[in-house]
Parts: sequence; C-alpha cells; structure tokens
Amino acid sequence: MKTVKISLSSIDKVKSFVNDINRFDCDFDLVSGRYIIDAKSIMGIFSLDLSKPITLNIHADKDLEEIMQILTPYIVS
Repeated sequence: MKTVKISLSSIDKVKSFVNDINRFDCDFDLVSGRYIIDAKSIMGIFSLDLSKPITLNIHADKDLEEIMQILTPYIVS
C-alpha cells in the first residue's frame, strides 16, 4: 500500500480524479479524519471536507509507477 496526500479543491478536479483512477483495477481509499471512503465514488468524495488535503491510500502492487504519474496533478507535499 502507498499513501499520498492529495488536494481536490474543485468540482472539475474531483471529476477528473475519479475518471483517472477508475482506469485501474485496484482499490483506492480516501481518509479524512475518522472517515474512509472509496475514492472511485464521486458521491463519497463530495461527502468529505475538500477544503484541506486528504490522505489517499493506494492498494496496488502492479501499475504503481503509472498510477503515481497520473496522480501527480493532485498530490500535495
């Protein structure tokens, strides 16, 4: 599992993020406080506080390099 912090500060960013990760056949979880939601669920994402960075857990063994490249626009340090 790989963990990164991401920012989804606009509706367009949320839509493109969900489209990008749905290409992969692995699980992605978003963690905000005590809530953990499926990152492939656009409705779930909108139930979170998007005003601050969110933790993304990537449950992938293969394609990790490609996933990280696609997630580059969303990752914050």
